[in-house]
Parts: sequence; C-alpha cells; structure tokens
Amino acid sequence: MRVLVTGGAGFIGSHVVAALTAAGHESVVLDALLPSAHPGPTPPAPPGDRTVVGDVRDREAVADALAGVDAVCHQAAMVGLGKDFADAPLYVGCNDLGTAVLLAEMAAAGVRDLVLAGSMVVYGEGRYTCPRHGAVRPGPRAEADLRAGRFEPRCPDCGAELTPGLVAEDAPVDPRNVYASTKLAQEHLAAAWARAAGGRAVSLRYHNVYGPGMPRDTPYAGVASFFRSALARGEAPRVYEDGGQRRDFVHVRDVAAANVLALEALRERRDSSFAAYNTGSGEPHTIGEMAGALAAAHGGPDPVVTGEYRLGDVRHVTADSRALREELGWRPRVPFAEGMRDFAAAALRSPGGPRREDAVTLSGA
Repeated sequence: MRVLVTGGAGFIGSHVVAALTAAGHESVVLDALLPSAHPGPTPPAPPGDRTVVGDVRDREAVADALAGVDAVCHQAAMVGLGKDFADAPLYVGCNDLGTAVLLAEMAAAGVRDLVLAGSMVVYGEGRYTCPRHGAVRPGPRAEADLRAGRFEPRCPDCGAELTPGLVAEDAPVDPRNVYASTKLAQEHLAAAWARAAGGRAVSLRYHNVYGPGMPRDTPYAGVASFFRSALARGEAPRVYEDGGQRRDFVHVRDVAAANVLALEALRERRDSSFAAYNTGSGEPHTIGEMAGALAAAHGGPDPVVTGEYRLGDVRHVTADSRALREELGWRPRVPFAEGMRDFAAAALRSPGGPRREDAVTLSGA
C-alpha cells in the first residue's frame, strides 16, 4: 500500500512514516516544512519514499502528492490553544480549509481511504459522576473558583464533589477553544466526504502524545515537551493548578502503530463509513505524576506546583480506548514508566519560535 502522510516531517507524522515502512508499505510525504515547525537553516529530510514540499491548502501540491496513492493519513494541522481569538482564521485555514482541499482532491483522484489525526479536545471536560445525579457534564470552570484554588468541577445540579471517569466515543462533544472546534470540524468534513464520495474514514482521537522528536520550547507542543525542555535547561518543571489534572499520556510509537492498523483495516471495508476511536494508553495519570516521573528519570530538579491556571483548560479528560482495542486489535506497548524513562533521555527538536510557557496546551493533538 502506498500512503500519503500529510505533515509527514512533523513529530507524529515522521513516526507514522517509520511505522509504515516497518510494516512493508510505501509512503509519500506532503509537508510545508514551515520554519515555525522546522526552524534552522536546513529543514529536516522527510523520511518517506517520495516528498512533496507544499501546503495542504494548495490544490496543485495536494494533487501531485496524491498521484499513485492508495490511502491518506492526514496529520498536518496547526495545534495548540492559540494566543487569543485573533488566531482563529489561521487555525480554521490550516485545519479546516486544508482538510477540505485534501478531501476534494481525494474525491477527484479516486482515493477512498482516510485516517485522520483527531483529538480528545473535542470532548471538552471528560466524564464525571455525581453521587446523587449520576453522569453529569459540568460547564467551564469559573475564574473566581480557579483564582481561589478551587480547581475541581462541581455537580451543576447540586454542587457536590464529582468522580472523574473515562470518556467514550459516544460522549457528547463540547469543544471549548478554536483548536478544538477545528478538530471537530475536520471530523464532520471527513464524514461528509465519506458519504458523498463513497469513502472510508477513521478519526483517531489522540490523547496526550509524547515521545522522542517532540519540538521543544514552542507554544504548539504539549505539556510533556515543556517539562522536558525545562529539565534540559536545568530548571524545575512548572506545574499549573495543583497538579491533579488527569490525562492519558500515550507514546508516539503506539500512536503510529494505531495509524498503520487503521489504514490496513480500511482496506477490508467495502461500504462508505466514518468512525472515531479514542487513542490513549488506558492508564490515567495526573500532570503532577507525569512531571515527577520525568524529573526523576532525567535526574533534574523536582517539579514546582505553582497554583497558576489558564482559562479554557479542562480539569480531567481521559480515554476509554476499548473500541480501538476490540475492533482493530490495537494494544499500546509502551508503559507509562518505561515511556517516561525513554522520553527523559530522548532528543527534542529545536525550538519552533519564541518561548511562551504560558501558551502550552494540555491537549494531545
């Protein structure tokens, strides 16, 4: 199988290309090699069998990259929360217009199989249970509560303490920032394309992806990268709130393997379809635990819990990834402790722009 990997020179995309090669498939890389993502005088050499340097919004570049391709793995996206709402046109252009152009050219070229890099940010807050009212969906946390150090959401009906749980794919979506909205729009576009063009599409809703090759000191990296970057500078990782935020940290090699399995599974399907799958390790850990494990493995200073907060961050969101395991046979292979030891010693990519620690996102993709 020959697979087009958009964003194939990036953090996750390059691992997907490596996994495809290991599985005996060919890959074509489409990547704009933007300086913000690939700084330095010489951009990295994409690892695919063929490379097209171009923007996913450029119809001619996309058409060129699709020549002779059997399937597409769409990783190209602008990630992070953005500095303010003025960033919205850039996010929508890169993520949604880019996806629309890609899908239109796939329809024209007769390419019918797509795996999309989705994200758990489409859910907003995760799943919560109230002892009196059962499953509830708390709204955004109030700034007055955050300022007072009251970080845990409360039952919207009675104000009781809530118990966080795993969120499944059938949970209502509630994107709470521009990036999350664009990731949900990508899924809607993919589903519409599948119906109109007879395509088969899967969205892998990544949770907090980490591992070797993450970009360092950039507002578009995940919190794991910022903690690792601080340790590389000999500084203590700075943990927001009280460090009790629950996330699912999944190693990039496991995510790459999920992409390959999904691509191979699509080849067996005959009817048009769209499905979304949570892609997480199944082992929830707090941000504080992750920072402590990374610092210990690196041999650096202990994390500092700052009590700072950012409006728009959610408290807990962790995955129920049973559907991906049961339907596609995927199993994460890298345990949390092993992954943190590996990541503590791994090289990071050069900075992709000015350091803005206040802009780091807790999302996975």
